[in-house]
Amino acid sequence: MSTQKTVRQHAGEVEGSEALRIDAEKAEQLVDALNTDLASTYVLYHQLRKHHWNVEGAEFRDLHLFLGDAAEEAEAFADELAERAQALGGVPVSGMENLAERATIEPEDEDVYDIRSSLENDMEMDGDIIETLRDHVELAENLGDHTTAHMLRENLIDVEEAAHHVEHYLEDDTLVLDSATQ
Repeated sequence: MSTQKTVRQHAGEVEGSEALRIDAEKAEQLVDALNTDLASTYVLYHQLRKHHWNVEGAEFRDLHLFLGDAAEEAEAFADELAERAQALGGVPVSGMENLAERATIEPEDEDVYDIRSSLENDMEMDGDIIETLRDHVELAENLGDHTTAHMLRENLIDVEEAAHHVEHYLEDDTLVLDSATQ
């Protein structure tokens, strides 16, 4: 373990960015929004990984691949969010407790559920994240940070697409018969 104890910047401090010409007051609002999105994205990421690991049944392969890809996309977006928060002079939120506290979404518990219930939970999380991203795109635009707004808007497209795919998986047209109807 390192013996260095020099804190370069405390969590929660926002300096703004002279290079990006965004003052500390605006940067503070943007970093707060980005950290909320970062926390929610990581909560979603962990739930998607859980479902990726535990999916079973006739549609296992397709769902396993879909959930793995969705988790990777969430992880990549989390990285973008953290790097943008840092570029704006902030400190990206980290640590499981801090992420859970900052997230605007509630993950399911540690139990393993049927895949339909799991996907319904994922779609609910996606919907909550979609609403928050829309608000944060508007915030960034109103504060004149078109780069952050663009980044959030691009991810909003990805989250909406993922939610739409989940919605298709949840449709009742399937080759697998419910045992109750046989």
